[in-house]
Amino acid sequence: MAEKKDVIILSIETSCDETSVALVKNGRWILSNVISSQIEIHKPYGGVVPEIASRHHLENINKVTEKALKDSDLTFSHVDVVAVTYGPGLVGALLIGIATAKAYAYSLSVPLVGVDHMASHMAANYIEHKDLKPPFTSLIISGGHTQLVRVKDYNLWEILGETRDDAVGEAFDKVARILGLGYPGGPLVEEAALTGDSEKVYFKRVYLEKDSYDFSFSGVKTAVLNYVNSNRQKDEEININDIAAGFQEAVFTVLVDKSIRAAKEEETGKLVIAGGVAANKRLRELLRKRCYEEGLELYYPQLLLSTDNAAMVGSAGYYLFKEGKVKDLDLDAYPNLRMDHGHNLC
Repeated sequence: MAEKKDVIILSIETSCDETSVALVKNGRWILSNVISSQIEIHKPYGGVVPEIASRHHLENINKVTEKALKDSDLTFSHVDVVAVTYGPGLVGALLIGIATAKAYAYSLSVPLVGVDHMASHMAANYIEHKDLKPPFTSLIISGGHTQLVRVKDYNLWEILGETRDDAVGEAFDKVARILGLGYPGGPLVEEAALTGDSEKVYFKRVYLEKDSYDFSFSGVKTAVLNYVNSNRQKDEEININDIAAGFQEAVFTVLVDKSIRAAKEEETGKLVIAGGVAANKRLRELLRKRCYEEGLELYYPQLLLSTDNAAMVGSAGYYLFKEGKVKDLDLDAYPNLRMDHGHNLC
C-alpha cells in the first residue's frame, strides 16, 4: 500500500485560559484554528483564576472541536494524529485538554502526541515561515517563561539562558497593576507606552554576570513600584505613559542585546522569537533594526499565532509524530514541565 502523503493532525491547547482546537496538515498548513478566549471572564479578578479556567475549558472544548472540524471541511475520519499540550500550564486546565485528546485518539484508533507548550510556541514559526528549518536561536517570551534556546533540530534543543525570577510577561502584568492599567498587562502596557517618552523615566538595564544569557526582571518591576510610590509621597505628577515606555525599553533592551549576541555566537544566522510577548510591536521594531545591522534573519509569527493557539501545537506535534515520539493513553499533565537541556522528552 502506498504511504499516505498528508498527515492531518487534530490538536488541542488548554494550558491556561484559551480553549483552542485546530486541524493542521503536515505541520505547516492551518486548515482551521479556533480559539475561545476567557480574557473577559478573568478581567474582574485581575488575572486567571485556575478553577474558573478549568470549568470553562470543560464547557467549551466540544463546541470548539466541532467548529474546528466544520471550518476545515473535515470530519473525524480524516484525522491521522491527535496532539495535545501536556505542560507547562495550569494543571486543571491541562487535564481537560488531555482527557479530551485521549478520548479522541482512543475512539479514532490514531496515535496520541504530547506537546511541550513552549516548544509549540517556537513551532508557530514553521506555520508562518514555510522555509524555516533548524538550526536557529530562539527567544521564547511569554507570561510564564523567558528563555533563550539553541534549536539544533525539530525535537532537539538546549536552553542557553532563562529568567531567574519573573518571566517578562509576568513583569508586564505586575507593572500594569502598579500603574492601574488592568488585565491583561502586556497589551495595556504596550498601548500606554505608545504615547509615552521612554527617555523621560529611565530604569536600570539588568544584564547579570558577564556573558550570561540569563534574565532578571524582578528588579525593574520593583524600580517601577518604588518610582511610583516615591512620586506619590512627594505629591508629584506621575505620567503613566512615560513610565510604561521607560519600563518597556529597559526590558526590551536586555532581551534584544542578549538574543542578538546568542544568535551571533551560535552562528546560525537566524533568530526566531515566540510566545505571547513576541506580539509586542516595539520589541519587533527593535529586533528588526538590530538583526538588519548584524546581518541576521529574523523570524516571528503573526499576532494570532504568537498567543496561545492549537495550530502551533499541531505543528510541533507533527514533528514529534514523524520521529515516532507518541504517547500512551496514560499521558498525564505536567504543570511544571521544563524544556530539558539537550533534547525533547515528549
